Amino acid sequence: MEETPAHLTAKPSWLLTQVAVHAHRLASEGFGEVGARGYHYRILAALDEFGVASQAELGRRCNMDRSDVVAAINELAERDHVERTPDPDDRRRNRVTLTAAGRRQLRRMDRALDRVQDDLLEPLSAEDRQALTRLLTRLFTHHQGD
Repeated sequence: MEETPAHLTAKPSWLLTQVAVHAHRLASEGFGEVGARGYHYRILAALDEFGVASQAELGRRCNMDRSDVVAAINELAERDHVERTPDPDDRRRNRVTLTAAGRRQLRRMDRALDRVQDDLLEPLSAEDRQALTRLLTRLFTHHQGD
């Protein structure tokens, strides 16, 4: 295996990118084991936490492109994980609701994602994991408006 140049490994941006690629692969595999995708998790988690929402609201909350929201909601509706109904206040807008089957799927996805976290963060102690999460949250919050 070839060594990576120190110019790269000394840069947090490069390290974050490499770990993010690995984390994404692990999460995709974990979600795949329960017949789901990351977009499904985003939408189900938002509906579970915030309740009924329009597709546009879900796109904003989940940081997803409109076409990706529509495609994911279509997939979730086919599996009875969400119910889509016309908004009585605006017939052009759909309201999306989490179903009982969707809640069960979210729990399965949470368990899969918990296993991914353990795999990804295996070399870190519980204290280091909390510190990493705190620091990444600070960075994420700072750059959200960029």
